[in-house]
Amino acid sequence: MSLYSALTTSVAGLAAQSSAMQNISGNIANTSTNGFKRVDTAFVDLVSDYNANSRNQTSGSVLASSRQTNTVAGSVDSSQTATHMSISGDGYFVVYEKIGETDGQPIFDGTPLYTRRGDFTQDEDGYFVNEAGYYLAVIELDDATGNPVSSVPQPTTFEEGFMAAEATTKLTYNGNLPSIPTTTDPTGYLLTGGAGYAVDPTTAGAGVVQAQDEVQFLSQSISGGAITAYVANGENASVQLRWAKIAEGNPSAVPPTEDTWNLFYKSDSSATGAATKWTNVGQDYTFDTTGKMTSPLANVTVPAMTIDGVALGNIILDHGGNGDGITAYATTTGIANMNLSQDGAAAGEQTSISIDDAGYVVANYSNGKSSNMASVILASFDGDNYLARAGGGAFRATDDSGLAILGATGSIRGSSLESSNVDIADEFSKMIISQQAYSANTRVLSTARDMLTEVMQVIR
Repeated sequence: MSLYSALTTSVAGLAAQSSAMQNISGNIANTSTNGFKRVDTAFVDLVSDYNANSRNQTSGSVLASSRQTNTVAGSVDSSQTATHMSISGDGYFVVYEKIGETDGQPIFDGTPLYTRRGDFTQDEDGYFVNEAGYYLAVIELDDATGNPVSSVPQPTTFEEGFMAAEATTKLTYNGNLPSIPTTTDPTGYLLTGGAGYAVDPTTAGAGVVQAQDEVQFLSQSISGGAITAYVANGENASVQLRWAKIAEGNPSAVPPTEDTWNLFYKSDSSATGAATKWTNVGQDYTFDTTGKMTSPLANVTVPAMTIDGVALGNIILDHGGNGDGITAYATTTGIANMNLSQDGAAAGEQTSISIDDAGYVVANYSNGKSSNMASVILASFDGDNYLARAGGGAFRATDDSGLAILGATGSIRGSSLESSNVDIADEFSKMIISQQAYSANTRVLSTARDMLTEVMQVIR
């Protein structure tokens, strides 16, 4: 290897270390950039005058190239913004670049880009845009069925909406009844055969409590809880429930008899005299000696439930499917401990939009309900590290990366952000090594120059 080759090799070394320093500086500058993927430097040696039979092979030059780290995830931190999200595992968000406007609406470049940067917030038009200016592409869902309306993700605007009232069709009702209820009737806690009532309120009788008998009924029954139910036009009614034990079981009988309870709801709070105030749901609830419910096992349908003039229609009382939704164990208080919920809702205004851990864009309403409006689809590539950078943490597909595959195996985490995958300590270590290598190359360059100077002086 000649001195002239040493000079050119040193220059190549300087250029390679300059490239490395450029990548290092870019990485350090983007330490705090969400979703940033660092660029490492790969060095390749170049052999001059290669000959397999030669014993005098000499080292050649060096070539520096960039090495992507797109498959290396950064750490994930929580975020207070409900529309921020990160990806756990494989995948990229599909985004589009805005290239103009027409009639106040954005025009997008037709080629999708891909990013791990998930700091999306809504702009004034209702689109999700990250801090780098890229628009999130999603697949919209049908309001009625929840099914996708297309198979290709596109930027979508989400405007504030209104949720219509949902009629109550089912009350989920479970808990425990005391084997001995604490009532205020001095004659006992059993409501047996309608004694003292104008009509028998049990299932064997008329199944109603007249207003004139309410005082006695309240003294022989215990509260079963209350809940608000809704009809489709937004009207609501307070469903008040009470339990009355109508028969005491006898475990010594052959066969043993069971405890029997009846459930009532307040159908007309303003009723007077002989008008019906409480209505039996029409079902005997029986419990064996262990306190397990033997009938009904699953649910009871209350036909044409009407409360204070509000017609709720047929209401299902869902007690679960194994007969253990309601029990009758002994308690020290003698009161019922019941859990009530229902499937209806009042009309509501949209209060916020969030992105959940399943990757759904969720509209939240003032009535406590929510609905899925769109699904965030992740894309993957066979050659992630061959994607072309487009700036702002976005990438373009290339021939070497392959086409995007929609439906990546990664999962979305709501209210979180992926940080840069740059390790500042590692970058400083690389910088020191690159600095020393650069200095060494300058020393080789100056030494080769001095040697050439000596050769030139021989001629003199």
